[in-house]
Amino acid sequence: MYAEPGAGAACADSGVQPGWAAELTLGFARRAAKTVLAHRRQRGPLAVQRPFYPEGAMCHVYLLHPPGGVVAGDRLAIGVTVAADAEALITTPGAGKFYRSTGARACQSVVLKIEENAVLEWLPQEAIIYQGARLTSKVTLELAGTARFIGWDIVVLGRPAAGEGFSSGETLLDWRILRDGKPLFLEKMRLDAKAFAARWGLQGHSCCGTLLACPATAEHLDAVRHLIADAAGQGVTLIDDLLICRCIGDNAEQIKQVFQNFRAAIRLRIVRREDYAPRIWAT
Repeated sequence: MYAEPGAGAACADSGVQPGWAAELTLGFARRAAKTVLAHRRQRGPLAVQRPFYPEGAMCHVYLLHPPGGVVAGDRLAIGVTVAADAEALITTPGAGKFYRSTGARACQSVVLKIEENAVLEWLPQEAIIYQGARLTSKVTLELAGTARFIGWDIVVLGRPAAGEGFSSGETLLDWRILRDGKPLFLEKMRLDAKAFAARWGLQGHSCCGTLLACPATAEHLDAVRHLIADAAGQGVTLIDDLLICRCIGDNAEQIKQVFQNFRAAIRLRIVRREDYAPRIWAT
């Protein structure tokens, strides 16, 4: 019933000297009037805080990585299943950090499975990729026909606050979204020094992000377009019923605020809940 992380395929090229391996599997299920964390299995330094319910029936969980950073050769694997009619929101208490590598690659694999009439919001805070880091990040989203989803991925290359750019290193981002087993959205992105500087890439901006929401309509597209207006570095499109929002900038907080505004505009009509920002984002 519950999705296993499946870290092996994403981390096959992690190098001959593996680092820390951590796995976390979570299963959410509807029990009477609320969603509960019905299944949890962990190995290594990945964990979650006790679930809580600031919105009533929806289960909120904070994902923790106690070491505070990922080094070369580390492998993180996360599997989440939201069973039929359940509702869950997953976020993190702070940014993820991926440190410089002299050769080996760090790997992160996430498998999210949302069953019929279930809801998942996957809203991790930004991933900071230090100059010289080598990272492979793969997210697989498996949607049942009536599943509902809002999620984002925010990446910071280098440490702009410390004057660090991204003249070396590489981040490979791989998103796969399936509905009823059939591909809905497949995207692979390589962010390296060339993409960081190029006009066709980030144009020297240190931060980029993607927000995905499903099922969406032309009404959601218009709502986000209205928020974007003529703002630079922002865009949105609708592919079938998948809303895809993009943003580039020089500050992760700026991108998070843009995405929070987008989410506020579409949340009620997609996950059937009023706007709510987890309190951990304000700390």
